[in-house]
Amino acid sequence: MEVTSLTEGIIIDHVPAGTALKVLQLLHIDPAHTTLALIMNTSSKRYGSKDIIKIEGNQQIDLAVLGLVASTATVDIVQGGVIVEKLNPTLPTHVTDVITCVNPRCVTTIERGLSQRFHLVNELTHEYRCDYCDEEAKL
Repeated sequence: MEVTSLTEGIIIDHVPAGTALKVLQLLHIDPAHTTLALIMNTSSKRYGSKDIIKIEGNQQIDLAVLGLVASTATVDIVQGGVIVEKLNPTLPTHVTDVITCVNPRCVTTIERGLSQRFHLVNELTHEYRCDYCDEEAKL
């Protein structure tokens, strides 16, 4: 399969295999309104298999959110057909309105308008807990 190169846009490479659709959802990128190429389960020397997302145009992405779901990913900024910048997402210490608390007694599930806020507890296991009820996040 061949996918042509971008002139202007973003390439998100080294996304864990099978998670590209979840990445698009959490980054709030609507495939119905965005020109993109999605390559799933392609071979990777480093990881065995991976997903690649190519987004045409000047799309802004949240590296903290990307670090949450695809910390191994790399982001290439393409301008004039050339990669001008390479970015590596990092695991955020706090996330707001990305993860939803599953505790039915949590104030965020009862009260409308409260932000869903989580903090990083364990960097090795990527464990996050709710700021309000301390429930472990299910990613």
